[in-house]
Parts: sequence; C-alpha cells; structure tokens
Amino acid sequence: MARQSMSARKATVGSAAMVVAGLALVIGAAAPGQAVPVAAGARSVPNCGAAPAAGVAAAPRTNGAAATEAAPAPVVTASAAQKLAYALAPEAPIGLWSSSNVTLRTPVAKGTVHLDVTTHGFIADSLLMQRYDAKTHRWVDLEVQATGSESPNKGRFSFPVSAAASPGRPATVALRVQAIDRPGRLDVSASVDDGHGHTYRAPTRSTVVDRPTTTVTGWSDGAGLVRGGAAKEFDLRVKNTTKRAYPALNAGFSAYGQSGDRFVAPKDLVLQQYVPGRGWQHVPLVPGGCDPGMSAALVPTAKKPLAPGATAVYRLRLAVAQGAPVAKVEAGLSVGNGDTSLSYRSLPFEIRAK
Repeated sequence: MARQSMSARKATVGSAAMVVAGLALVIGAAAPGQAVPVAAGARSVPNCGAAPAAGVAAAPRTNGAAATEAAPAPVVTASAAQKLAYALAPEAPIGLWSSSNVTLRTPVAKGTVHLDVTTHGFIADSLLMQRYDAKTHRWVDLEVQATGSESPNKGRFSFPVSAAASPGRPATVALRVQAIDRPGRLDVSASVDDGHGHTYRAPTRSTVVDRPTTTVTGWSDGAGLVRGGAAKEFDLRVKNTTKRAYPALNAGFSAYGQSGDRFVAPKDLVLQQYVPGRGWQHVPLVPGGCDPGMSAALVPTAKKPLAPGATAVYRLRLAVAQGAPVAKVEAGLSVGNGDTSLSYRSLPFEIRAK
C-alpha cells in the first residue's frame, strides 16, 4: 500500500524527505501501504502533490480488490458454547495479508460485527482489514473509525452481518489483516450486535507484527566521493526474519544534492550493481520529475519469493563523474514488498574535488 504524494521542493531544500520521496518513484510509496504490484523499473512520472508528513498517513481504502478470488477455506473456531468467536494468525508480517475470521453460533439479523483494535508500535489508522464477500468473490475493505487524536493506537472496524447460525450450524466470515507501518503488536477484540438487542463478545486475540531486517555494510556516515575517482562499494542485505515468504521484494536507491543553484543530476552519479553471471551492471538513475532528485530500481536478486530465513544481497558501487558539483548529498536505500515500504537506510555523502 504506498500511495503517497510529494511536493515540488524549493531550490533551497535538501532534506532526507526528498530522498524518501524519490524512492517512492521506485518502489511505490515511501509510506507503507497495501501491496499492489509495481511495474518493473523506476517510474519517471512526476508526483507533485502535498509533501508527505512525518510518520505514516492513513492507509488507503480501495473498496475491494480489483479481481475476483476463490473463497478461502472455512475455518470454524472455538466451542459450540460460544455465541461468537474470533481467530487471528499469530504473526502478521508487514506488507502481507494474514488470516482472520469470525465464527457465529447464534442467529443474527441485520446485525453488526465490530473489531476493536489496539496497536502497539504503530498507529491504528495504518492498519488494513478486509472481509471476503461470497457474492462478488472479492475482498472488501473495512473502514476504520478512529477513536480520536488522543488515542491514535485505537480504532474500530465494522461490517454488517446476517446469518441463520446456531450451535450446531456455525457460520463463519473470512477476514484478513495487513499491517503496513512499523513492527509491534496488534490486539483485536470482536463483538457482534445481533439485531435482537443482544451484544456478544469474543476474547481478545493478539498477533506479532514483524518484518525482514535490513543492514548496509561498507558505508559510513560522512563518506566522501571524489569527482572522477574510484567507486565506493557497499552491500544491502535483507534477511527474512519472519515465518512467511515475501513474494514481491524490491529495493531502490535515491539521491538529492545541491551546490548553490546547481543540483546533482543523474549524469553526475554512476551507480552499478553486481549481478551474478553478468558482473557489474549499470543501474540507470531517473530524474525525479518536478523534484530535483533522482532514483533507481535495483535489479532483483531472485525471481522467487524470499523464503523465511533467506537473505537477499544487493552488491552495489557508486562513483561520481568528473563534472559533478562539489556538494553534500542525501542518499538512501529503501526496501519494499510490492508498494509497501519495509525499511529505509540513509546514506549521506559528500562530493569532493579531490
């Protein structure tokens, strides 16, 4: 899910926000979002809306998936004595859908299911929840109702329900959850108003929200690159420390620099990536449209999902062209899954004359 816009910067602005915005052109949005496939390669279409605010904005609501999907296998939870039961997967890796469901064992007529969420480590408004609509064969987004600015870690998802359920003939509603912000924990308390004046509640369920870990080696803060000099080599490593495979892992590089009224342009930097079997390959940098920055999509390290415990390694080197301006540059590497940003690492450096 990224899905944020960025403004045209004034010539005097050279902040890390520019770098993150530039990376949004490569892997989707700099802020987290539901994983919608991104076309391969960097996008050069300028995006000049409002500047992204610090932290994470509200998760976008798409009103259901675009394509139809087969119904998930029904899962009946809890005992026959429970009028309402709620189930949630024990792990919810960022950028991946995790299973959930509600089981009813009491008749409900034009009732409403409420899912009250409490987040730890991220805001409730960045959480996505969907239910499966058996009539349209689509996953439909549930709108979140924030409880107020004083409790950004709390919210409520609701949806209507009618079911001729009973202890012997339970009815289930398939749900799924996706965290798109930061690691932490999610607690969900389910309740149902049965339409007959009764409210039933289920025990609170919790899930761990985690993500792959990223490390950068070979780069130090305040690094200096000489115009026309040797390239600096460094590595980006992404280890899948979750228990789920990541099917759409991608990475991007972005940079922004200015000296007086001269901006650092794509022609001023030479980015290369080592591709096994092909050696060092040039990675084209794309100008940031209305923003005077640049970005590049890195070559995927594998065509298959990143399995649990596996590590994706991006070997890179960066050099500066002879005609580049002497300037301080804000650069960075971002890792994502589809359109969902997983991490960002700042790589500031200085272009020197000698």
